Amino acid sequence: MICHFIESHKERFGVEPICAVLTEHGCKIAPSTYYAWRSRRPSDRDIHEAYIRNAIFDLRFKRDELTGAWRATAVSLYGYRKTWHQLRAMGITVARCTVARIMREAGWRGVLRGRRVRTTVPADEGQRAADLLGRQFAAPSPNHTWIADFTYVRTWSGFVYVAFIVDVFAQRIVGWHVQSTMHADLVTNALRMAIWFRDASGDPIPEGLIHHSDAGSQYTSVRFTERLALEAIAPSIGSVGDAYDNALMESIIGLYKSECIETDIFHNRPFKTLEDVELATMMWADWCNNERLHSSLGYNSPVTFEARYHATEDTDTLITANN
Repeated sequence: MICHFIESHKERFGVEPICAVLTEHGCKIAPSTYYAWRSRRPSDRDIHEAYIRNAIFDLRFKRDELTGAWRATAVSLYGYRKTWHQLRAMGITVARCTVARIMREAGWRGVLRGRRVRTTVPADEGQRAADLLGRQFAAPSPNHTWIADFTYVRTWSGFVYVAFIVDVFAQRIVGWHVQSTMHADLVTNALRMAIWFRDASGDPIPEGLIHHSDAGSQYTSVRFTERLALEAIAPSIGSVGDAYDNALMESIIGLYKSECIETDIFHNRPFKTLEDVELATMMWADWCNNERLHSSLGYNSPVTFEARYHATEDTDTLITANN
């Protein structure tokens, strides 16, 4: 640290005078010590940490081809744990504490999740479906349990609303929809997209799939419940005013707000129109499904986690057939 101080001030005061003043004030250092430090080759540790710092920088930032300015990437949303797992996935060997220290020294932090505002308006009348999950947000396979919710986003042209459907098994976003009203079409169109997506992927939903949501009037509407019945989907609804009955979906909505809406990663803010929110949501959902590391999935992406499940399932089927 003393040598770095001399290095930064030598052009103005000179090496020998600085060393003399420091020595007079109890910080003894000879000019020869500074020159030896300057001519010393960097240690293997210094070289390794410089390589790690550059690798993290390359993950978190990229240069805009048009303006030449550096822009943050989606990986800049990660804290040190996910960054460490990302480096390991790239074949870079480094201690987690080293990544934490380098990021702390550079001032690089993951995004912090903010408080979510509830949009649920419970239905006043009519019977609701029972809660089939009981706060147990786990599934043995894809297309076993879906969870759903929606949130709002402020734009210059007014509020828009974004509905999501997530497969619990790998926390994969299978359906979403953006519109300017909170009518039942908002959640119905997200459901239609989820069904189409699974069909198009060659993994159609089975009869009896569970669809879990809060007690919002959109999810208890006749139009939506009829659609569930038509697709042979079992409805499940949590209690009124209890966020824990749909806690996993609340968490994913929080991620959407903090990673997509409150940053400039997927779209430059401010959002002016519904189309701006739609584009940002599409890009975030694609990244979240295909690239984002989830600690609950062993630091795999949802797509990778599902692919590994299907690969294991196919292997078990082949072994059974051969036996």
